Amino acid sequence: MFIKLLIIFTLVPLFELYLLIEAGRTIGIGATILLVLLTGIAGAWLARSQGVEILRRIQSETAGGRMPPETLLDGALILIGGLLLLTPGFFTDLLGFSFLAPFTRKLWRRVLSVWIQRQLQRGTITVHRS
Repeated sequence: MFIKLLIIFTLVPLFELYLLIEAGRTIGIGATILLVLLTGIAGAWLARSQGVEILRRIQSETAGGRMPPETLLDGALILIGGLLLLTPGFFTDLLGFSFLAPFTRKLWRRVLSVWIQRQLQRGTITVHRS
């Protein structure tokens, strides 16, 4: 677990810094800053619109007496995608957008579903019913 956290909190920001410096050299500092701001604004709009839609689907499914596992996973991915878009940088923005775009989010949902199923089978996570 320590190694995973080290990678997330150390190597990813260093990689982002490298990408930002290279972008600044290639397209200029002003254009790089503008691009980071524009992706942040676009990401915030996309996260909000996708999040509102997911909340509506969750409410509709639970009101109909159905448990919405896929929709809940979509909601988690949208939340993570929105958080990634708050982090300045191109790599995290690309990853965040992939969590927000419906087509790629569907692929991530499959990956997350398989991961959750494996964790349940191993007993790493448990579900308690009330």
